[in-house]
Amino acid sequence: MKRISPRGRGRETGGLHAPCRAPPADRAEALTESLIRIKLVWAGNPYRDISPAAPSGGRPMNIETLPISDPPASRVRSIRTDRPWVWLTAGWRDMQASWPITLAYGGAVCLAGWIVSLLLFEAGTLWAILPTTSGFFLVGPLVAAGLYEASRLREAGQQPSLADMLAPFRRNGSQIAFVGVVLLVIHLFWVRVAGLLFMLFFGQHGLPNIDRLPQAMLQSDQLLPFLVIGTGFGCVLAAASFAVAAVSIPMLVDREVSALEAITVSIQAVVENWRAMLLWAGLIVVFTGLALVPFYLGLVLVFPLVGHATWHAYRDLVPR
Repeated sequence: MKRISPRGRGRETGGLHAPCRAPPADRAEALTESLIRIKLVWAGNPYRDISPAAPSGGRPMNIETLPISDPPASRVRSIRTDRPWVWLTAGWRDMQASWPITLAYGGAVCLAGWIVSLLLFEAGTLWAILPTTSGFFLVGPLVAAGLYEASRLREAGQQPSLADMLAPFRRNGSQIAFVGVVLLVIHLFWVRVAGLLFMLFFGQHGLPNIDRLPQAMLQSDQLLPFLVIGTGFGCVLAAASFAVAAVSIPMLVDREVSALEAITVSIQAVVENWRAMLLWAGLIVVFTGLALVPFYLGLVLVFPLVGHATWHAYRDLVPR
């Protein structure tokens, strides 16, 4: 009897006992599926027609697809260039609705200006009144946090009181203080730069007496370059301060967010609506400058007006 080896029999019978090896294409497909780790689920997926074949006796399997999320919504709105006039109108209505609080707040700011000027005069640093006064534009948004709270309460249908002015500092005080530190650093840097520029232009031949200082500055040939360079530095720092605080502090009054997030949104609002914000910054400078001329008395009205209007600027620029 002819002996047929299992190996030979496999050849004669067409390889019935040949080793079961998956074709290379199948192995590559299995490896790819294992690497990608596609999650397979049972029937119920709407993409049933493209699912792999089910094992014998089982239900068809479907590939679970991940939903495609919509792009994140913008954190600021695009507004028209003339919107600052609307903010001022709304701020004036807020002032009329709470005159006692408005006058008390503005009077306190005016009194603070008198105290600072008196201290500088007694210290013999009268030259520092101008940079210190200009620094008011830098720290003013922080001081106006109580006015933002008053407008927020009035928007909610409540009548604010003087005690409510301190509520933002109790609710989100640490984050508001962080923005205040940023603004304070910018202000102190500006005061230091102003002092260095003053000594550079007018201190080379000795400083005159305090009584003759204004006249000596007006008669000096260095006055024009001093004003040009000093104004340039001041504009740069004021722009940085404005971008940081345009809507950041009202946002911290309204929401429990971090200071960094609020500053980011504020800078984005200024950049994306630079025309309207340039007009708004110009109006603030003009109104506040005119209020400072009668020895800070104009701040009694102008400061609350700008503070309330800033709240409406925030509500117009930042959607909920």
